[in-house]
Amino acid sequence: MSFADLPSGASLKPKPFKAHISDQELSDFKQLLKLSKIGPKTYENSVADVKDFTSFGISRDWLAKTKEHWETKYDWRKCEDRINSFPNFTAPINDDDTGFTFDIHFLALFSKKADAVPLLLLHGWPGSPLEFLGALDVLKNKYTPDDLPFHVVVPSLPGYSYSSGPPLDQNFNTEGIARVMDKLMHGLGFGAGYIAQGGDIGSFVSRVLAVTAESCKAAHLNLFIGVQGEPDGLSDKEKRGLERYNNFGTVGNAYAREHGTRPATIGLVLSSSPVALLAWVGEKLLSWTAESPSVDELLDSVTLYWLTDSFPRAIYPYRQFFGANPTFFHNDPAFYMKKPMGYSWHPQELAPVPKAWAETTGNMVWYREHKEGGHFAAWEVPKLFVEDIESFMRDVWPKAK
Repeated sequence: MSFADLPSGASLKPKPFKAHISDQELSDFKQLLKLSKIGPKTYENSVADVKDFTSFGISRDWLAKTKEHWETKYDWRKCEDRINSFPNFTAPINDDDTGFTFDIHFLALFSKKADAVPLLLLHGWPGSPLEFLGALDVLKNKYTPDDLPFHVVVPSLPGYSYSSGPPLDQNFNTEGIARVMDKLMHGLGFGAGYIAQGGDIGSFVSRVLAVTAESCKAAHLNLFIGVQGEPDGLSDKEKRGLERYNNFGTVGNAYAREHGTRPATIGLVLSSSPVALLAWVGEKLLSWTAESPSVDELLDSVTLYWLTDSFPRAIYPYRQFFGANPTFFHNDPAFYMKKPMGYSWHPQELAPVPKAWAETTGNMVWYREHKEGGHFAAWEVPKLFVEDIESFMRDVWPKAK
């Protein structure tokens, strides 16, 4: 029995995919990394504390040490082996609105159970399917293909890692991502219904799916950024969460404004130097987590972005957060979620929005507050993440489907 066997109702014919960068590309990358300089010491990069939003970012010492590890000890092939330990596929998905055909990469664990629940797991920026590998391990170790309660689909969003896009001749946005993801799930045979789960940009896509796609029957979210409310009656934990939310809003989100207002410039800048990309992305992976990832885990994500030219292709959703009609979707009445909605609250999330505030954005039927975890819940606390999804599914699916 294999987790790679597609459901009988699938109309798509995905191709098996193996992550592999050529030896020449790796050699070129290592040479460029070796030649990439690190800027001089300054007051700011000498006192910087990356775990503090009110500080100045990453330190020069951290960047120098991590660059040296990247050059001398890091092994990208181990990351490829880990990716390839799960079933990987690519499938052509035509978006009727743009006329563009996306080559969408996804990992999957397919079940043999007749009543298995289709589950779509959606990452954000600077994420990728890598952040769900720990959760997939939990599921593989707990279940066999015969008793896995989910069909788990973990795509690379358009423009991220091994997926193509976005189009070069027209605008593409979060609603477009949702259309492509819904069409992928239909093609895999899940048109009768599925659950979406998302953090970061994936939370916006999950909300859009739940509001606009008939087949998306419920959504579980980690992030409700943009939502505001009254401070009365909040717990001490929620008050501390709001302090983090406010700090992020005042001194922690300059990167998002750059992504949203000057994507062409920052995209070209960070595509020119792996060390520049390490500084920009590495800062977020350290700052947004409750406990810092290991250096190799961090470098897996940065290296994947570099070797697949992800950064300039992946920041297009940020343009919707700024401009004449900005939206974070969670705070937009047009995207009020009438379908069942779940919320996992983690203390080190960028915006740990209080439950009462999140409830104003949809039909919240499930909530769980945690003592640990940050912005990348599936990556940081995979066992808790799986427990939450299993609990949400048990509570919601019998009624939602």
